[in-house]
Amino acid sequence: MYKNLVAALAAACCFSSFAAETLKIGFVYVAPLADAGWVRQHEEGRRAVEAALPGKVETTYVENVPEGADAERVIRDLARQGHKLIFTPSFGYMAPTLKVAKDFPDVKFESVTGYKTAPNVATSNARYYEGRYLAGVAAGRMSKTHVAGYVAGFPIPEVLQGINAFTLGMRSVDPKAEVKVIWLDAWFDPPKERDAAMTLFNQDADVIAFHTGSTAVMAAAQERGKMAVAYHSDMRRVAPDAQIVAVTHQWGGYYTARARAVLDGSWQSASVWGGVKEGMIRVGDFGPKVPKAVQDEVMARQRDIASGKLQPFRSAVDIRDNEGRVVIPRGTALTDAQILQMDWLVEGVQGRAARKAG
Repeated sequence: MYKNLVAALAAACCFSSFAAETLKIGFVYVAPLADAGWVRQHEEGRRAVEAALPGKVETTYVENVPEGADAERVIRDLARQGHKLIFTPSFGYMAPTLKVAKDFPDVKFESVTGYKTAPNVATSNARYYEGRYLAGVAAGRMSKTHVAGYVAGFPIPEVLQGINAFTLGMRSVDPKAEVKVIWLDAWFDPPKERDAAMTLFNQDADVIAFHTGSTAVMAAAQERGKMAVAYHSDMRRVAPDAQIVAVTHQWGGYYTARARAVLDGSWQSASVWGGVKEGMIRVGDFGPKVPKAVQDEVMARQRDIASGKLQPFRSAVDIRDNEGRVVIPRGTALTDAQILQMDWLVEGVQGRAARKAG
């Protein structure tokens, strides 16, 4: 219908139709825009949309927007300003996005890492855990102490998936490996991220991973002469010697496809969960300390995940959580529903899946 309207206007020599064709797209970022990290990867996605659809889209972003009331205000403002497609890439933006969407039924919303949809709200996420498993393989090959550290934001399923996959990957090549977790109760707090990393290094961890939003953990590893797994982005500029591998998120293809769908009228609410196979997760960007044999092994495992030959949460033996309960019976694999509801930590992890009250 929209395409027919544009064609009719063009046939009538109404040149203003070209202005009507321009799609205004808004992006809301949960932390400041930096050279690397979660927000940087979504910014790269925004730029990819502009590059792929020149003259057809007009994009804008608002950075450092806290989850909650501030997010609702910003999302609502973008809708009022005529943005017809709005991306809200943070878990805590889900509820504000749904609330605003009810008041703007003609606007399309993309709740990235959210899980609740509406007629004009789609959800998308990446299988970060696939990259985490591969990073664990690299960490297991590189660690001399058999101890890895993990700095984590909040104990939500997405983070638990990553910790568990990392541990399983590490223990697939080093059965003695242990992973120590520190919870921050924050996605972006560079001083706290750094302090947690230093604490873990003092507890025998010689390699560290993280699920937070800054480069502070990488910088700490560089400072201490330790090893680290970059997350979200390649962080060799921050930690040229410390980085062993990077798990990077690739949003450009998805964002561009969704923008095209709005432009051609085919956009529909959906839930997308893509990983290595779909090109949304990539592992690489090895540091100088990583031997060629280890690089080749990790890349071979990445190809196995892409082909379906390897699934991080499938096992030929019983997999137990760190309290002794069998969570993946031998010869079985977790379903997507089970992965999405994950509330446990696997054997080998020192830490709890949730804080106890009191």
